[in-house]
Amino acid sequence: MLQKVFQALQENKFDDAEVLLSQILHSDSSNVVALELMGVVCGLQKRPDHALSFFKRCLALSPENTSLYFNIAKALTDLKKDREAIQYHIKAVEVDPNNFEPWLNYGLSLSNIGLHKDALECYGTALKLKPDLMPAWFNRGLSLNQLGFYGDALHAFEETYKLFPSKDYLFGLIWKQRRNICQWNAHNEFAEVITKSLIDGQKSIDPFSASLLLDDEAAMLDAAKIYANDLFTLNLTVPPPKHPKHQKIKIAYFSADFRKHPVAQLIVELFERHDRTRFELYGFSLRDPENEDDLRLRIKDSFDHFYEVENKTDQEIAALARELEIDIAVDLGGHTQYAQTGIFACRAAPIQVNYLGYPGTMGAPYMDYIVADPILIPQQSQEFYVEKIAYLPDTYQPNDRKRQIASKQFTKSELGLPEQGFVFCCFNNNFKINPQVFDCWATILKQVPGSVLWLLEDNALAKDNLQKEALARGIAPERLVFAGRLETSEHLARHALADLFLDTFPYNAHTTASDALWAGLPVLTVIGQSFAARVAASLLNAMDLPELITQNQQEYEALAVEQATHPEKLAQIKQKIQDHRLTKPLFDTPRYTQNIEAAYTQMYERYQADLPPDHLYI
Repeated sequence: MLQKVFQALQENKFDDAEVLLSQILHSDSSNVVALELMGVVCGLQKRPDHALSFFKRCLALSPENTSLYFNIAKALTDLKKDREAIQYHIKAVEVDPNNFEPWLNYGLSLSNIGLHKDALECYGTALKLKPDLMPAWFNRGLSLNQLGFYGDALHAFEETYKLFPSKDYLFGLIWKQRRNICQWNAHNEFAEVITKSLIDGQKSIDPFSASLLLDDEAAMLDAAKIYANDLFTLNLTVPPPKHPKHQKIKIAYFSADFRKHPVAQLIVELFERHDRTRFELYGFSLRDPENEDDLRLRIKDSFDHFYEVENKTDQEIAALARELEIDIAVDLGGHTQYAQTGIFACRAAPIQVNYLGYPGTMGAPYMDYIVADPILIPQQSQEFYVEKIAYLPDTYQPNDRKRQIASKQFTKSELGLPEQGFVFCCFNNNFKINPQVFDCWATILKQVPGSVLWLLEDNALAKDNLQKEALARGIAPERLVFAGRLETSEHLARHALADLFLDTFPYNAHTTASDALWAGLPVLTVIGQSFAARVAASLLNAMDLPELITQNQQEYEALAVEQATHPEKLAQIKQKIQDHRLTKPLFDTPRYTQNIEAAYTQMYERYQADLPPDHLYI
């Protein structure tokens, strides 16, 4: 019988192998060979929970079988039980230190719990044992990226490309690492290749990276559909039951960023202001931070129920949401880092909403709504979104009016700024800067003598490359001033030393634009076509500052120069920001809360009336 099992496995007939093994175990439940093989078969069938059960039964009967340590560890890793897996990984590498495979999987578990430095040691050992081990190079790149070693990450991904150039999404990862360090050679060629690949349905780039490159709604829809259909197809073992109508609508927010993070900084006051007489709030924290910072504690206190589910699988989290009879599941991650779209592919709730964390369509049929506003998604653009649009009247973006601006008054000298001269700034992440934007900035600097451009200092390679790019455009490198990261309240306070915020495109400032406006600093933007390219325009519209929204690069450059050379006009804009700061909708959190609650209510009423999702206008 075992011979037939081995033959079935060689022919990849896993179902046949399982039937044969079940017959063996029915007559001999202690057959350790059959138990181990059944675990292998379950693993190959993507059923790690069953695999783990068989491997542990086998180990109990055959504790001298040290090969089981590796199998158990791998199954635990697949089940997102990485902390438990590590004890078995350690045993596996002790038993067989010259085998690259246990080292590779040990590194993966360490990466999954954020121990990237330790993971790099494991990947390094695996590569010493097998220098052409593609997964080790790839995972090494991912960990280096997490640690901010973008140049080394780029090298690791390029080594991966040499070994396996057709690996899914690798081309986009290489391009994204180049953007992280502002390495722009062949930028246009990359764009052409990626655009064509999406038209051809290729798995070349993840949607978030695509949004940094392409201001093309059709291409963004293609990128999202390819990604969602590949990695997060609908996974319904049992369709969700229709919950009885609840006295309070049960809303669950899912996020890996309930910590000091731009999404959390924007949304925390909304959580606090939700009407508890009509809504019951559930928080699902998908990732535990290293430290319980003040913002996380504030967020936890704002929920009626808070669940830390980092160690649960997508299926387990979705099952928990169903058990709690969640009415509306709100995804705050979308196609961004650490997001778990698989939860929504399992239908965690009858109504599922794409909101705030990712600027674009999810491309997935199980996402029912996306929260937006008429500036972000004009009616003629609805065809490029799989979701129905829940239109809020002012802006899609919430804000926290409680965030403090430090009382500290910085001096220009301590921040490296010249005492005289106009200060343009952009505190966006360096990866949002592209050659086209930098060309505009160089043109502006040339027309405003003595001016400087104040940028966020993200990493040393980006700083060096930006200085080289400035010199290549005839701008002295010292006219770029770099700002290190500060605690949020002090970062807001230093905005007072800037004169005008220059936005990036096609990926606009999001939280950084709100920060600037909250601190009283004008933001100049170019409105584009895609969601990410229209965010700053949405915010400025909600502040009644349409005069800072330009339609193209030429207008953007001209208006920047005009503001810099006509101080009376800039003073008028700044005064208008002060006048509008607490009177216009952008920072009116009570008004915003009522608007989004009206949207949630309409979604729920349609569901209760057995009506499909449709565009909502609040």
